Amino acid sequence: MIMLSFEHVLTHISFSVVSIVILINLLSLLVAEFTELSDSSEKGMLITFCCITGLLITRWIYLKHLPISNLYESLIFLSWGFSIIHMVPYFKKHQNLLSVITAPSTFCTQSFATSGFLTDMHQSEILVPALQSQWLMMHVSMMILGYAALLCGSLLSVALLVIRFRKVVIRTVKKSINFLKDFSFAKILSILYMRQRNDLSRTLSSLSLKTNRNKDRNYYRFQLIQQLDNWSYRIISIGFIFLTIGILSGAVWANETWGSYWNWDPKETWAFITWVIFAIYLHTRTNKNFQGFSSAIVASIGFLIIWVCYFGVNLLGIGLHSYGSFTLN
Repeated sequence: MIMLSFEHVLTHISFSVVSIVILINLLSLLVAEFTELSDSSEKGMLITFCCITGLLITRWIYLKHLPISNLYESLIFLSWGFSIIHMVPYFKKHQNLLSVITAPSTFCTQSFATSGFLTDMHQSEILVPALQSQWLMMHVSMMILGYAALLCGSLLSVALLVIRFRKVVIRTVKKSINFLKDFSFAKILSILYMRQRNDLSRTLSSLSLKTNRNKDRNYYRFQLIQQLDNWSYRIISIGFIFLTIGILSGAVWANETWGSYWNWDPKETWAFITWVIFAIYLHTRTNKNFQGFSSAIVASIGFLIIWVCYFGVNLLGIGLHSYGSFTLN
């Protein structure tokens, strides 16, 4: 009973802290005076990580197995994976662009995990025979950590696409406005007047300042796109390794339990599709002609495929992995 109460307290603390972190991030984006609170948001994510870690350890102690046997526990473990990804650049003292991704992801997974839909899964249950294996920890933990990394990397690619499309739209609008201005009669008269007044040099200097500002703005946008692309590639590469280990260990476990390495179960099929999509991403990413925009499109498709594999299949409640659905056997 004490363990359950402690788990309940840790769940609410972690959810409350990550909610405050998101609020701080929003305020820092909207109000310049709140940018100094960015360090507070980093510490908040550290507190969230510690609380979720304590929650998993507490549940592990009284369940006597790693808490990843149902959808509720896997969502908590997924949020823990998001917080781990957030902590890596934090401890290396790098600029943490991942906070925009990891904090909302942790918030969403915990929100659904603690919602009323999964209340029946909060209580401890005896593992079904298929899960009473030493491969449980290896297979499921690798898969969920792989999902966490691939989701974060894919979201960075989505952010890259948003910036690129925004740049194209703004550039098109500006060209149209400049085209109309170039042929406006008022501008022609103003140029002639400035030439008569020998103020053309001042006009050119102002135009050069605008050009320099545009160059600086384009340079910073280019740097941001490069950082998003590099971080996305790094995180997806790590997630792809976890996913590969998870699929291979799952095949060995399936052979021991069901007598076959592969059964084309819906979960297995979508896991294979996810693996293929991100294998294509890594292949396109190594080709200089497809780096950036093209590879980001593949990763964005992978983002949707992951949710179908992880969550969508569970809604069906069919196949050999039906114990991961809303209704437990």
